[in-house]
Amino acid sequence: MRRRVVAAGGDLERVRLVAVTKTFDLSLVRAAAAAGITAVGENYVEELEAKRRDAGDLELSWHYLGALQSNKIARIVRVADIISGVSRAKEVLKIAALRPGAVVDIQVDLTGRANRNGASAAETPALVDLAREAGLAVRGLMIVASPEPGAAREEFRRVDELAREVAVRERSMGMSDDFEIAVAEGSTEIRVGRVLFGPRTARATLA
Repeated sequence: MRRRVVAAGGDLERVRLVAVTKTFDLSLVRAAAAAGITAVGENYVEELEAKRRDAGDLELSWHYLGALQSNKIARIVRVADIISGVSRAKEVLKIAALRPGAVVDIQVDLTGRANRNGASAAETPALVDLAREAGLAVRGLMIVASPEPGAAREEFRRVDELAREVAVRERSMGMSDDFEIAVAEGSTEIRVGRVLFGPRTARATLA
């Protein structure tokens, strides 16, 4: 992965790898940490709670990457070091009320698809302003791009522009199928699971 990031034009001092461990068990979290991974991402709060509890001896930054369900935000803010996927004003205000100063990423959606989570490009500056006014630490912007490489490249470029406009450092862009395009377009953080660990298993049942 590190070789591929460098080949895509990335600087390993600038581009962070977040190992997305949803559905994978704790042994793979430990393997990732042993290989030098310092950040782990989860899409389900149940898995995040269980893995963070059971991996308490590992020095990792834990990212919540999934959509924010109102009835689970209180649990998420207790266990996530970084909350990504923030895309609506009501989420901003609830996080701020429960955990002042929480570190968040604003998720942008440029695909226009109805089933995608994220603020539009037009909505993003106001949402960033609201989060800052509410006392949250806005770390950066996050995107899940279109599956078509050409469209993904344009979307990554637009997020890079937006990040400059709203004065945030991090561009969380790129997943297993498109991270090299994202790195070439300015990503500072790639979120990869399958390319590190192989095919996913069925989701574990956790309380």
